[in-house]
Amino acid sequence: MKLHYLLLLAVAALLTACNMGKEVPYMINADQISSSALSAAAAQAGDFSIKPGDMLLINVSASSYDAVKPFNKIQYIPTAEHTTNMNQDNSTIYYLVDDNGNIDFPVLGKLHVGGMTKHAVQDYIASLIYPRYLNEKPGVECRIQNFRVFCIGEFNKPGVINATNGRLNFIEAVAMCGDLTLQGRRDNVLLIRTDATGQRTVTRINMNDANFLTMPEFNLQQNDMIYVEPNASKARSSWSVPPAVTFGISLLGTAMSVITFVLVLAD
Repeated sequence: MKLHYLLLLAVAALLTACNMGKEVPYMINADQISSSALSAAAAQAGDFSIKPGDMLLINVSASSYDAVKPFNKIQYIPTAEHTTNMNQDNSTIYYLVDDNGNIDFPVLGKLHVGGMTKHAVQDYIASLIYPRYLNEKPGVECRIQNFRVFCIGEFNKPGVINATNGRLNFIEAVAMCGDLTLQGRRDNVLLIRTDATGQRTVTRINMNDANFLTMPEFNLQQNDMIYVEPNASKARSSWSVPPAVTFGISLLGTAMSVITFVLVLAD
């Protein structure tokens, strides 16, 4: 009889292990996604909206340094070796997007950039400078300097990721956090995103399914939050009896002992 129970337990354990194995792999059948779908998804990388609280690094360039100097917070000083040095510290070279989506730009004044993509900001600033101030169309580069993603839950190394290049995708974020733990649910990852108007959206992502590579959420945005919840096995192992219930059971046990003792004496 005992052998029968042991066999049942062994089979149950084996089935549980098989089910957990199905939850671990990423991007199942990724080779079946068309190249056109992957190319379309890659084209969206880095093309997201500027939001309040963003810190922008904007550089205006042209063939004449002196002509674009007034439009730059970063001022370069030529040296004898024909190199350049910044004459300002990092705390003063960024443009902070205020709550209304505006920045204060040299010469041009207050500009509303909230809700624009980086490429749209670059074209917008270039159109304001040329031809009014310059005889040639300047080059404008815009980067987000405080691009951060918050990773919490069942990561091996949860925390805040600072992407200095202003772009990050889902797989990169997972890798930088040391991958998910074996107890993390790969089929139900939560992505919490705040748009330029302050509205939050929550998207559930199945990392077992390779089609998530083509989702718009695959390319992360600044201040995205990724939450990986524990699977059923981890949830069961971490369950504990609430203190109030423990106290109640203890009190009930004491009462039963007293009643039993009284009944014994009564006999």
